[in-house]
This record gives sequence, C-alpha cells and structure tokens, in this order.
Amino acid sequence: MAVQQSVGPDPYFPANGDPRYRVHRYELALDYRPGPNRLSGTARINAIAGRAALAEFQLNLAGFKVGRVRVDGRAPHYTHRGGKLRIRPAKALRAGAAFTVEVQWSGNPKPVNSPWGGLGWEELTDGALVASQPVGAPSWYPCNDRPADKAAYQISVTTPSAYQVVAGGRLLTRTTKASTTTWVYEQSAPTSSYLVGLSIGKYQTVLLGDPGPGGVPQHGHIPAHLLPDFSRDFARQPAMMELFEELFGPYPFGEYAVVVTDEELDVPVEAQGLSLFGANHVDGVRGSERLVAHELAHQWFGNSVSIADWRHIWLNEGFAKYAEWLWSERSGGRTAQQLAASAHRSLSSLPQDLCLADPGRKLMFDDRLYQRGGLVLHAVRCAMGDDAFFRMLRGWAAQYRGGAVTTTTFIAHVARFTAEPLEDLFAEWLYEPALPPLPGAAAQDDRIPARPAYPPANS
Repeated sequence: MAVQQSVGPDPYFPANGDPRYRVHRYELALDYRPGPNRLSGTARINAIAGRAALAEFQLNLAGFKVGRVRVDGRAPHYTHRGGKLRIRPAKALRAGAAFTVEVQWSGNPKPVNSPWGGLGWEELTDGALVASQPVGAPSWYPCNDRPADKAAYQISVTTPSAYQVVAGGRLLTRTTKASTTTWVYEQSAPTSSYLVGLSIGKYQTVLLGDPGPGGVPQHGHIPAHLLPDFSRDFARQPAMMELFEELFGPYPFGEYAVVVTDEELDVPVEAQGLSLFGANHVDGVRGSERLVAHELAHQWFGNSVSIADWRHIWLNEGFAKYAEWLWSERSGGRTAQQLAASAHRSLSSLPQDLCLADPGRKLMFDDRLYQRGGLVLHAVRCAMGDDAFFRMLRGWAAQYRGGAVTTTTFIAHVARFTAEPLEDLFAEWLYEPALPPLPGAAAQDDRIPARPAYPPANS
C-alpha cells in the first residue's frame, strides 16, 4: 500500500482537519433516539503526532455539548467554538508519539452548513442517515476531517429495537436488551472521515446474488414496500461487481451494502463499503442503473484509492463516470465511444471555464467535472489501447489501495504503462479549460466494440 499524504491544510476547506497529526483508529459508541433526535456519544481516537511536537491540536465537531475530554487519560485545556474542538494537552506531545483522545458529546444532530446545503447527519421522517461528502462528518462525531487522514473504525450504535442500523464494514455483534439493540460494526480498511456511512431505519435485508466461495457478500437494506422494484433495479449489481473486479482488480473491502431510504435523495451517496440511495432511485425499470454502477465503482476509486485533498476530486468522479460507460459497453448498451461522444457534445455547448485538475470549491461538484473526467479516461484509453489501459487501471487500484493520491500521482502512474508520452494529452484535458477534440472520434463508434457478457437489460 502506497500512501501520499497532503502536508498542509486543504486549500478548499482550510478550517477542516489538522495536518499536524494523523489518526490510526476511531472507536465510536453512540446512543441515538429517533423520536427526539437525540445523539450521545463517546469517541476513543488513537492518533500519532507528526514531525513536530504538539503543544495543541484540533478536531472538527459541530455544535454539541462536550461533556468530557481526555488526552492519554489526563484532562487537557480545551475550547469548542465554530465547529472546532481545540485541545491543549497538559504536557506537549513529542514528535512521532502515539496518543489517545477521548471525547464525550451529546445533543441534537443536524447537518452542517455548506455551499451545497446541509451535509452530514440528516434526520428522516422515521430514522436517520449520514451523507457527509465533503465536510459533513463533524455533524455527528469528532474527527480529523481531511480526506487524506484515513483510519480504521469501530462503530457501536444503540437505538430502539424497531430500527436497523447499517454501517460500512463487518457486523460484529447485535445485542438486544429490553427495548434497545446495540449494533457493532468494524471497518478495518483505512477510511476517510467523510466516507463513514450510517443509516438507521426500518428495513428488510436481502442478499444480492450468491457470492460463492471467496466472493463478495452484497446485501440490500430496503423498506418492505420497495422490495419488488428493488429486486429488479439492483438485479445486475452482482454482474457489475464481476465486471469491475475483472477490469479494476479485486474488490478492496470485505463486503458491500446498499441502503434505500424511504425518502427521496437528490443523488445517491457513496460511503466505504456502503452506498445510500433514495426511494426515487427505485422505479422497477432500472431507470437509475448507471448510478448503481457509479456508486459501486467508487469503492475502488474514491474510497480505497482516495484523494489527498479536494482539488483532485476528478479522480473520484471521473473514474466512477467512466465505470458507468464501461458497464454500458459490456452489458450490451451504448459503447464507451458513443457515450463519450454524447458527453463531448453536451460539454461543447456549455461554458468552458473549468480546470479539471483544480476546479475550485465552487465547481467541484459541477456535472461538467464528472463528464470531462470520464472523457479524460477515454482519451487515455484511446491513446494506450485496451490492454495497457486496463493493466494501468488494475495497477492503480492495487498500488494505491488504502492510500491517498493526487493528479500528479496519476500522471506519473500512467507513464509507467505507455511507451508514448501523454504529457500533451494531460495538459489539454486537465490543465486547460478549453475542451479538446473528442478522443477516438476518427475511429467511429466501432472503435471499441461492445462485448455483451452480462444479462441484457430486458432480462
């Protein structure tokens, strides 16, 4: 596993995260009551100081009441204002020292404000969910909220027994006492704070396909009345998993779950080992199947191979967009070349003021970034040929598994798989706002033929 950390504050969110230390493990014990929307929690955070001694450090935490803070068992001085929990240990932590922080907090969780509306903990009509990208994690737990600081997690949630708790990772135990049940999940793979997913609701659980020996367990958690439509809409997810393991390499986690809430969501949300969909993404005619592929692909690109800071978000969204096109191509739909041509036509009629390698906070979720990111990968594929391109993708997922990367990391990685330099291609597509010509256009739509290998859409 290769890890590339960013060494300073995130340029898009300088108030989030503290680069002076890194977290090794979070242990979160939560108690949530849906009726009053009341959350209380205890966090035990195992961390390591950076290259300099730490006289003080900070965690991000929204406006809860903080009841207790300890650093290595001793009471520090701390302040909690403006979403920052600033902690000054009784004795400065030496450079490279391992230390443990304990925090107790309670209150009524709510989304944190952002340019895209509320992010993080969202109270539903009957339950709750977490959708944190990019800076919503402090809405429900104290964290070093920067994507490059990846840690293992154990999450224990106690809630009334009528509700099911779903989190990313392996369910260790489920214990019922009187009217409450405690669910304990373990996510051992390095996880960015915004990718810690959680859903609390009333669901039925189904197994998606038979994983067989050595396969990936895939479960769906769905309101009962949506189960018939869900069974059709997600029927081809096991085939997607098979294809993506062929093209990208082994699935990077131990399991994969999808949750469908009983409310509408603007867009699905990826978390580590878990994706969250709204009831509006289930229609019985596979109307959102490209999104099923998109969220699954994020497990490789965005979750396992993460970005060092938010300037590089195209490495998440462009790869997931191209995975949509690959699924279409290999399942008998439109080819990647046809979909690239459609995206190119759309982009050519829109303002060309987006620099993909550094879009700025305002444009980091612009649909043009997704489409152009997919086109970059198609351009690289056309330049390299399929054999070298997919060897490069599998190498990318393997070498940087569990790590954090940048655009420069990707360019250097591609160079190891091609005899022809691609500096001009990357300069045009990543660093110039003007839209380059359509990649592969001269070869027409049969340049990369579809090879149906999975159940057709009408099956």
